[in-house]
Amino acid sequence: MTNAEAALATEPNHAEALVWHGSGLYYQAGQAFQKGEPQKGMELATKGIAEMDKAVALAPDNVGVRIPRGAVLLTATRFQQGPHVGPLVERAMKDYEHTYQLQEKFLDQLGTHPRGELLLGIADAANRMGDKEKAKQFYQRAVNDLPDTVYARNAKEWLETGKLAPQKAGCLGCHSGK
Repeated sequence: MTNAEAALATEPNHAEALVWHGSGLYYQAGQAFQKGEPQKGMELATKGIAEMDKAVALAPDNVGVRIPRGAVLLTATRFQQGPHVGPLVERAMKDYEHTYQLQEKFLDQLGTHPRGELLLGIADAANRMGDKEKAKQFYQRAVNDLPDTVYARNAKEWLETGKLAPQKAGCLGCHSGK
């Protein structure tokens, strides 16, 4: 947060700093809700989402903006309930799909982590939005493109059972054990 705030102090429309600051506020909102401070949580969540949305509006083709917003929203909404969840998952899906379109021509040249997170992100969002066929397509792609990885193992699990524990659906690799 300190680095993002410093960058924003000199350049208020720095899209990457804005998306990271917004994601930090959204994280703080979750902490406030857990502490039983719903008003503070709503204020932080609203401000965080607004900052992330502004960042995407400023730099719609910047993967360093789209993926942080998409990942934060997709991850956080796994543990939320209510009518706001669906639209946030849709927003995350748009971020992942747009990133996929930007990187499609060289997707096979990306490293395991960025490719796996992208494929599983689209699959997870599609599944949560009720598009099982699209989810199946992207989970199968992870199995085919990333054999012998945590992404393939988790994708196989979904393909076999039709479900996946939240901690296996994304933010793998550098954020979790292999």
